Amino acid sequence: MITAKTRGWLIVFEKDQWIYADNKIGIRKKRACRKCGQPPTAEGHDACLGKIHGAISACCGHGAEKGFILRKEKWKRKKLKKQ
Repeated sequence: MITAKTRGWLIVFEKDQWIYADNKIGIRKKRACRKCGQPPTAEGHDACLGKIHGAISACCGHGAEKGFILRKEKWKRKKLKKQ
């Protein structure tokens, strides 16, 4: 059985589709966060985090995992010196 989580809810892959493990309904019907009970913002952000300036990805963890924030970083390319 293949499993994953979406917004803290356990989902399983059955009969070529992802469904919620507790009620067998397809995940196209979006659920609110399992921890805070809020739906995502119109932009798709976790409502409890909102929009985070400089972030390219963020997740509150939904009570199932540790949350994270990935920020934009400016990387400079350096030419390697021949030795």
